[in-house]
Amino acid sequence: MSATDRDQDAELERLLALGAEPAAVGQTGTESWHVLADPEGNEFCLLRKRIQPL
Repeated sequence: MSATDRDQDAELERLLALGAEPAAVGQTGTESWHVLADPEGNEFCLLRKRIQPL
């Protein structure tokens, strides 16, 4: 996923406040994305680049 109305740091803060948690899937720490898990344990990536809304 990628935020359309805010930067990656603001979106990460929002998702963590909603209950997402960081998920370790072998990242090196140099990636430009964050891997998170929602409260049900479903993993997803938060990308850095903002996309244009459809």
